[in-house]
Amino acid sequence: MLVEIAKPITFVLCILALYALFYAAFLNPANDLQQRIWDALGKLALAGGTSVLSGLLFREEMPDRHGGSRRLTATLPVQMFCWAVGVMLILFFISWYLHNYCVLYRDVRF
Repeated sequence: MLVEIAKPITFVLCILALYALFYAAFLNPANDLQQRIWDALGKLALAGGTSVLSGLLFREEMPDRHGGSRRLTATLPVQMFCWAVGVMLILFFISWYLHNYCVLYRDVRF
């Protein structure tokens, strides 16, 4: 009974931690790139911890075909964490490249 109540709570906490990671990586108005990276790494550890804890709760009642318990990576929170971090990592490198090597505006002042 308590596990059924804890599952949605930890899942929502996992989503909120991923949102905080997205905010720290992309929307935080910090000018220093290193500060943004350190903030994002802290939020990444927080999101990873919450997704693993939520994955452990989700794995409790997921029987395998052979009678054992399933892998932790087969649970929804851990898969969501892996996909979100992968996409955010790709987007972070694309935004870093565009910021450093591309001019996306034209200054027409005389």
